Amino acid sequence: MSELLPQYSRARLQQWIKAGDLTVNGKPAKSKDRLVGGEQVQVSVIEEDNDDRGEDIPLDVVFEDEHMLVVNKAAGLVVHPGAGNPSGTLLNALLHHEPGLASIPRAGIVHRLDKETSGLMVVAKTLETQNHIVKEIQARTVSRIYDALVYGVANPRQGRVDRPIGRHPIHRKKMAIRRDGKEARTNYRVLEQFDEHALVECQLDTGRTHQIRVHLQSLGNPLIGDPTYGGHYRRPRSGDEWLSDALRDFKRQALHAKKLALQHPATGKKMTWTVNPPEDFTELLDLLYG
Repeated sequence: MSELLPQYSRARLQQWIKAGDLTVNGKPAKSKDRLVGGEQVQVSVIEEDNDDRGEDIPLDVVFEDEHMLVVNKAAGLVVHPGAGNPSGTLLNALLHHEPGLASIPRAGIVHRLDKETSGLMVVAKTLETQNHIVKEIQARTVSRIYDALVYGVANPRQGRVDRPIGRHPIHRKKMAIRRDGKEARTNYRVLEQFDEHALVECQLDTGRTHQIRVHLQSLGNPLIGDPTYGGHYRRPRSGDEWLSDALRDFKRQALHAKKLALQHPATGKKMTWTVNPPEDFTELLDLLYG
């Protein structure tokens, strides 16, 4: 049935089948049903009202056409409304920028960044585009590359972390390395090693919650500014007061999604975008360079 309704994801079709909203020859369909040709397939659904409203929040649009847009999310901006953040999110900003996104699930957002992580995100403007990009992400043909500032000396200087991630057994807001977790792979390489810190480039093979933060902590190199995963303030042994103050004042994980590449859903052309880190990240990096 997915071939007959390519604008919708398999997950969405499954939801409609379970709810009895999708029929074949007038009878409720089942997931195991096979079509041989000539059947009449009908979907009878009413799209749920979206209570989220557009808000005039600054939005850094890097690319936009009739199919999708790419934004450079600011650090501190929550992606989706939720408990504690009912408004003031990227989703609200998107609905203000393009009201038509109200007809797309999650306003076209197909992947997320943590609140305090800055950088590139792609947003679908049509159901067809959303389905296409989701399939690209599942096929791991979307390239997502990050810059991270970490504590410690990274050894080896490049490699792959292949360790499953799941919900922390005690602290439910945290993730952890778990044997029964979902597969998670992060490729990394050190771009610059300083005395007690490093600039590390990470490329995701998978996209688990807090993946880079958990994987780098597992190497003994937690992100600067990320006390949740071991990146609490550490006074530099050099005694440099400027650097010490900058490290103490850096109140978010030092992580930036700098590069995004994917196949355009309509043209098939590979497209790549790159953005520089925000000012707080670059100022800290400049102090590390000395």
